[in-house]
Amino acid sequence: MTFIKKSIFIFSLLGAITASAQSFSAKVVDKKTGEAIPFATIETGENQGVITNEDGFFTLSENNERQPQDSIYISSLGYARKGVLLQHVTENTILLEPKEFEIKEVFLTNNPLDSEEIIDRVKENLDRNYSTGLSNKKVFFRQSDFKKMNKIDFGFQKSSIEELNKELMDSIALILPKTASHYTEIAGNIYGDYTTPKLHIDKAAELYDKSKDLSSEALTDRLEKIFKENIKPNSYLKIKSGFFGTKVDLEETDNESQDGKMIQIRTENPDDAPTLLTNQKERIADIYKQLFFNEDSELDFLDKSNRYTFELKDYSYIEDASVYIIEFSPKGKKDFKGVLYVTTDDFAIVRLEFDNVRPLKKFGMFGINYRRSIFKGKMLFGKDQNGKYAPRYIEIEDGSTFGIERPLKIIEKNKHVKGRRKQNELSLELNIQGASRVKYELVVFASETISQSTFNAATENTNVKATHLSSYDPTFWQDYTIMEPNKAIQAFKVIEE
Repeated sequence: MTFIKKSIFIFSLLGAITASAQSFSAKVVDKKTGEAIPFATIETGENQGVITNEDGFFTLSENNERQPQDSIYISSLGYARKGVLLQHVTENTILLEPKEFEIKEVFLTNNPLDSEEIIDRVKENLDRNYSTGLSNKKVFFRQSDFKKMNKIDFGFQKSSIEELNKELMDSIALILPKTASHYTEIAGNIYGDYTTPKLHIDKAAELYDKSKDLSSEALTDRLEKIFKENIKPNSYLKIKSGFFGTKVDLEETDNESQDGKMIQIRTENPDDAPTLLTNQKERIADIYKQLFFNEDSELDFLDKSNRYTFELKDYSYIEDASVYIIEFSPKGKKDFKGVLYVTTDDFAIVRLEFDNVRPLKKFGMFGINYRRSIFKGKMLFGKDQNGKYAPRYIEIEDGSTFGIERPLKIIEKNKHVKGRRKQNELSLELNIQGASRVKYELVVFASETISQSTFNAATENTNVKATHLSSYDPTFWQDYTIMEPNKAIQAFKVIEE
C-alpha cells in the first residue's frame, strides 16, 4: 500500500497541474451536504479512469495515462454526471449535484417487472453482458493485512532445560507483538482472462513495522532465535504437538515418540519462499474467482437464487444509466445479504455490495479452533471497448478468528553425545487466541482486448521486489495513477524505540 505521515497528509491532497508536478488531486463531495462521495468513477478517456477512495479522494498522474485528457467526467450512484476541464480547476474540491429521480412512475406503468423477473433476466443475460475474453488491464492492487493477538499464554508446566524456564517463557509472551498491520501495493498490468492471468509489476511498495510482524514465519524466526540463544551448543529442538507451523519439516521418528510423529525446527531456504509476483498473482486470481458470474464464486445469490429473497427497493442512476436497486437476503442457511444495482435496459449488475450473515467456515477439534467470520465487499463494473461489462473496482474483506488450547513439548536433542540424543524437555499448555483480517482493493484504470498471440508474448518480471517503507511517502507513486490511501494508511508510521 501507499502510506503517509500525518504531518504531511495535507500535502498529498493539494493536487496541482504544473510543469513540475505531473498530477492532479481532488476530493469529490455532495454539493448539498458537503459529504465525501466514495467510489465515484473518474473517466479520463475511453476505457480509462480511476475510483475515489472511501474518503472521496482521487489522484491522476498524467505520466501514467495512455492518452492524457484535458477534461474528465465524474459520476456516482444517484448523482448527475459532471464534466470538468482540468485547467479551470482552482480548488481541490469537486461538487456533484444529486440527480432527481423522475423515472419511478414510468417503470411502474410501462415496465412493471417484479424483483424475481429482474433477477431471471440478469441470469439470462450473463453471457451477453460480461466480458470474459483476453484483455490487457492496467491496474493498481492494494492488500491490507491486520493481525491481533488477543491472548498469548504459553502455560508453563515444567522444564528440565535450565535456560528455558518459566521466567523466559513469560518474557517471550510479553515481547511478542500483539497487533500488526502490513500493506502491499503494486502497479502494473494483468494479461489474460479471469482464470489464468499473467501479471507484470511496474512498481511495488510494502509498508509495515518489521519488529511487529505477526506472520507465522516471523513468529517462528523469533522463537527459534530465542531458543537458540538459550540452549547448549550443538543442541537442536524438536516440537511435539498436533499443531504444525508453516516453517517446520514433518518426519517419522524412531521409538522415542509414542505419537509416531515429530517436528524439527529448521531454517527455510530463501530461494523456496514465494516471490512478490507469485503472491500477488495468486491474490488477484482469488479475487477474480469471486466475481459473481464465475461458477466457482462463493457469491451464490444468482446460482442459488431460489434460496434467496429479492426485493425491489428503488430506482437510481449510475453514469446516466437508470438502474433498479434490489436488496437480497438469504432463505434458511444461505450466507449473504446485499444490494444489487441492475441496469434497466440490458439487465446487467453494474454495482454489487455484499456481506456475510454467518461464518463461512467453522472448525474446532483437538484444541484448535477457527472461524471465518467476515466476508464482505463491493464490485463496480463499466463497459469495455466491446460494449460488455468488466470490473472497474473490486473490494473484498476477509476475516477470521483462531485459537489454540493444547499441550506442547519442546525437546532438546544433541547429536554430539553418546547414548540417547534426548537431553531435556519443556512442557507447555498453550492458550493462544487471535484474529486476522485482510482487505483487497483492485482498481482497473484502463482495459483493452488482446489476441491470443499478444497474451502468449506477454512477460512477467519474476524477480521484482517491493520497496519497504516505514511511513507513507507521498512522492513514491507520483508518476503513477493509484487509488488514494485511506486515513489509516496515511497515518501509519513506524515508531522507533
